[in-house]
Amino acid sequence: MDTAELLALYEQMALIRRAEKAAHDLFLQGLVKGTTHLAAGHEAIAVGASAALRGDDYVFATYRGHHHAMARGATPEECLAELMSRATGLCKAKGGSMHLTKAATNMLGSYAIVGAHLPMAVGAAWSAKLRGTGQLAVAFFGDGATNIGAFHEALNLAAVWKLPALFVCENNLYMEYTPIADVTAVPRPAADRAPAYGIPGEVVDGNDVVAVQETVARLARRARAGDGPAVLEAETYRHFGHSRTDPATYRPAEEVQRWLKHDPLDIARGRLIEAGVPEDTVTAADERAQTVVREAVEAARNAPPPDPREAFTDVWADGGAAWRT
Repeated sequence: MDTAELLALYEQMALIRRAEKAAHDLFLQGLVKGTTHLAAGHEAIAVGASAALRGDDYVFATYRGHHHAMARGATPEECLAELMSRATGLCKAKGGSMHLTKAATNMLGSYAIVGAHLPMAVGAAWSAKLRGTGQLAVAFFGDGATNIGAFHEALNLAAVWKLPALFVCENNLYMEYTPIADVTAVPRPAADRAPAYGIPGEVVDGNDVVAVQETVARLARRARAGDGPAVLEAETYRHFGHSRTDPATYRPAEEVQRWLKHDPLDIARGRLIEAGVPEDTVTAADERAQTVVREAVEAARNAPPPDPREAFTDVWADGGAAWRT
């Protein structure tokens, strides 16, 4: 990866981090209704993986999916407006934080039901294989989903049919509030289970955007060549609690500090400086991200509320809600 590409990925991560901070602040101001599940700390997984994928590949994410939506083309303004229930939101205020979707870029949704989207990704991969498009379906999920039946069903079918699918576990050590290690028989909840289905299981530093990009690119080439699915376990850590109502006091202070020192942005910034990129060039990328998010917040604040008549549009693929038998 050359420095220009790495700088672009750094700026994208900085943009996502700023947007997450804005979502946090807007929630505290009472402008974001419901809850939010922030992905601050997970940015390198979404950005690195997306950089390794084609534009027409399918992506499925969890309710902690702001970073994936923005990595696949959603703007901070679209996402923040959605969180604030504005008409200009990514889903016209129908989805909120947990259901960010941008079908035009094949970001096929964030799903609140743990593990529910893994079989959907298998279906998308099967469709791609039948049509011979060379597309890949990528399902991102948390470590807790590895103890859900849908995880095992999805891996099994993907392996049986040798589908072009990639299953990426964002292992942040906690399944909501419970340490994954306390309730799982193997140390690597995703990667250690892949061999049971005859598919590769790998582990990567999920906070290193270069490592993620390189690993996903290699596994994507393998899947497109017809060699079947793979499981990638990306080790990371969320900077906030499970949701905005969770102060995360159950996490040991020394663990939190250790992971905060392994921040995805700091790692990428260090790589850039080491490669000879001037520090003010990196700082300028931060400042551009800050400006974009500041303008996005202002635009979302001033956007109109949704028209109640919109409630019955887009229920079906034809754009309407009329019942058909």
